[in-house]
Amino acid sequence: MPLIVLETIIHTDTLTCFDLSRDIDFHKDALKHSNEKDIAGKTSGLLGLGESVTWEATHFGIRQHLTSKITQLDAPNYFVDEMVSGAFKSFKHEHIFNSKEKDIIMIDKFYFESPFGIIGKIVNVLFLTKYMKNLLKTRNQYLKIKAENLQNQYS
Repeated sequence: MPLIVLETIIHTDTLTCFDLSRDIDFHKDALKHSNEKDIAGKTSGLLGLGESVTWEATHFGIRQHLTSKITQLDAPNYFVDEMVSGAFKSFKHEHIFNSKEKDIIMIDKFYFESPFGIIGKIVNVLFLTKYMKNLLKTRNQYLKIKAENLQNQYS
């Protein structure tokens, strides 16, 4: 099962990062390029433990639906969202927020498994791992900018 690990240093507080990471409206803004929209489950605000959202998005020119659910939550340091249904065979996304002086180190651990056996494994190597890593980096950069702008407003 492929694993993508990203660390993003953000000059803000833990709660801001934690809440932005669970915010449905923020998620839509961060991934506008894939036309992500919430179509079922919780469709605005912050996702809490046991809550789910179904997204519709276009990836690789194909409209897809994906439902994810918050399965673990330890505010404001950690939460996990896992796929309930969608294009992957499975995925688990750990969100970890560690304080370091005046910064937050936001760590993403994204485990995923593609469908279609050996063909899925080849797809992972050829392009899917890189695509998902870039998608997460895009989201994280957007979160960094938003969180630091909020921090500057209240400093």
